Amino acid sequence: MVKPTLRTKSIGTKVTEEEYARLERAAQAGTKTLGEWCREVMLASANGQSSRAQESVGAEVQALMAELVALRTILLNVLYKQVNGERLTAEEMQRLIERADADKIKKGVERLRHVAKRDSV
Repeated sequence: MVKPTLRTKSIGTKVTEEEYARLERAAQAGTKTLGEWCREVMLASANGQSSRAQESVGAEVQALMAELVALRTILLNVLYKQVNGERLTAEEMQRLIERADADKIKKGVERLRHVAKRDSV
């Protein structure tokens, strides 16, 4: 069994309250902790790579992708019920919408990250 490489060095920097808030939002959008996100961005920069999911994809694109993912989830579930001859009640539809909305940001960001990784290879 291979031992994982231990991280023993640290890097620190000072930022303003506004900068810190922006960094936190970027990390949350990527579903990472602030430390993980900063490490990923710094290493990508040091390796001459652009971290496309964080740098070039704005909040608007992430929001749009999240809505598309939620819409796809709802549509597939509704079509599945219809194909099987089942009717969808208003309560079931509301639960379906709530479930799709609950994780749409995370799933949307994952899809964008997957595309960015694929394009960087």
